[in-house]
Amino acid sequence: MTVNSLRKLSPDTRLRKIRQILLNKQRVDIAELAESFSVSEITVRRDLEKLEQHGLLQRTIGGAIPAERMAFDFNFAQRRQTRQKEKQAIAREAFKVIQPGHRLILDTGTTTLELAYLLKDLRDVTVITPSLAVASVLQFSRNVQTILLGGIFRQGSADLTGSVTENNLDMFAVDIVFQGADGIGLDGTLYNADLRLARVDQKMRQRAASTYILADSTKIGQTALVTNGYLQQVDALITDEKIEPEHEKTFREIGATVVPVAIQR
Repeated sequence: MTVNSLRKLSPDTRLRKIRQILLNKQRVDIAELAESFSVSEITVRRDLEKLEQHGLLQRTIGGAIPAERMAFDFNFAQRRQTRQKEKQAIAREAFKVIQPGHRLILDTGTTTLELAYLLKDLRDVTVITPSLAVASVLQFSRNVQTILLGGIFRQGSADLTGSVTENNLDMFAVDIVFQGADGIGLDGTLYNADLRLARVDQKMRQRAASTYILADSTKIGQTALVTNGYLQQVDALITDEKIEPEHEKTFREIGATVVPVAIQR
């Protein structure tokens, strides 16, 4: 981006540009920003103060560095963009089984988050979730009642977990739970990278009449720290069309239902 293209920006646009520069360079210099934006150093200091008040940066002598929250926001956005077309295709297929009046649990993860975007305009639906990201997407929807489960913040993630989350789940009975997976073994084993998440996933399935696993094909054949169940115990695995034919055949032979979906080009 040229210096001229940075000149005469609105205050809001200037703040966004500062955040982008911070993420790319991991540090900004007040004098350099003032020259680039063609504004005074006092104006830049005020911009940095606003961003610091929102927890997005930490000011230093003569400049600023990103705060942990900014790094987290960036990392989550990057994870959502990874294989996003596959995740969106899986979410669209999952959306087909939802009816007005359904009570749902949406697990944490970027694929269930894509499903949340589709639910925003669906009428008379209740969504229970431990995901701050899912709750954020649905918070202004007039037609979706959103219940955010309590729990402990998981370091580096926008979700809640632990015994409080499990106890909260005991209060509810739902029609469908949509869950992700950190890995799916070729014997149908479902894996989580975190013990607390595994316990919450098990509890979710106990509270639901139906369970759908939403996982792109890169998760198949992978393992993680903790097992939490088997594909044979859920209603279906919804994945993308890139699943290896032999893997799909193996899953069907052990009694699992697999729904591969086409990716929009």
